[in-house]
Amino acid sequence: MKRIEVISRIVSNGIVAVIRAESMGNGIKTIEAVKKGGIKALEITMTVPGAIDIIKDISDAYKHDDLIIGAGTVLDPETARACILAGAQYVVSPGLNIETIKLCNRYRIPVMPGVMTITEALTALEYGAEIIKVFPGSVSGPSIIKAYKGPVPQGNFMPTGGVNLENLSDWIKAGAVAVGVGSDLTKGANSENYDLVTDTAKKYMKALQQARS
Repeated sequence: MKRIEVISRIVSNGIVAVIRAESMGNGIKTIEAVKKGGIKALEITMTVPGAIDIIKDISDAYKHDDLIIGAGTVLDPETARACILAGAQYVVSPGLNIETIKLCNRYRIPVMPGVMTITEALTALEYGAEIIKVFPGSVSGPSIIKAYKGPVPQGNFMPTGGVNLENLSDWIKAGAVAVGVGSDLTKGANSENYDLVTDTAKKYMKALQQARS
């Protein structure tokens, strides 16, 4: 899949499910539950045991499906390259690491660096990031998107951290092109209640549609 197509599909889907788990088995079951609920963009974080193996297994299993598999909590270019070789279609980082952005650009893989200031946002744009992760979103709230959009209207911002069903609409209306959702979406997996994960995913997709309409 071409880089621009991955970006377009992430924006179209609107919600990126951030998958954190205590084991590979738990992670795969969570992914299945999220997918069943209608969320097609997945971010497998490097904090999950065997995360790179999960990315490879999921990429192989769903290569003919419409899932978009990404790697999250990528802190350096070495990890980014390992994820890309395993099949990751995009890379997400909690911070701004220029060498990671360069590595992803070299492989023509979308990268979403995390930012907290307008200077970091501008730097990310200058190095070619098409979507900029606002992290942690809980620190600033949706108003930060409007603040960024003032001097940088061309920026595409995706908040992660602190996004929930109650404020998703506020983020979208503030100008976010997509949102990353983790613990609030997958909390059912902590007690192996994967039906709850699926039901929550459905609620998120419905809330997104309502916010965009």
